[in-house]
Parts: sequence; C-alpha cells; structure tokens
Amino acid sequence: MRFAGLVLALAISLSLTACQDTKARQENEQLKAQLSQLEKDNGDLQDHVDALTQENTELKAKKKSKHKHRSSSKAGNQN
Repeated sequence: MRFAGLVLALAISLSLTACQDTKARQENEQLKAQLSQLEKDNGDLQDHVDALTQENTELKAKKKSKHKHRSSSKAGNQN
C-alpha cells in the first residue's frame, strides 16, 4: 500500500511539474513574441527618428541659405 501511495504521489508530482513546464514554455513563447514585436517597433521608431533628423538637417540648411541670401542682398542694397 505504501508503495502504491508513493507511486501515486510521484505520478502526481511529475504531472504537476509537466504542467508547470508547459505553462512556462507557453509563457516563454509569449515573451519571445512580445520581444520580437518590441524589436520591430524599435526598428520602426529608429527609422522615424532618422527620417526626422534628416528632415531637420535639410530645414536648417534651407534656413541658412535663405539667411545668407538676405544678408548679402541687404549689404548690396545699402550701397
């Protein structure tokens, strides 16, 4: 009888461990999927930042070139 109880306890213990292992695997897969999505989102955001940085640089260049034209035309008008 004690042996049967021990076997039963062992079987229950193993099934609980397997259940927890399955649960852990499922959670691990969910976390991997979330990580993959976050990496994709991060890449998208980096692309957006790069585009905005380039746009900002272009706008600054345009502003400087307009400012130079105004400065040189003002100097010419003063003569």
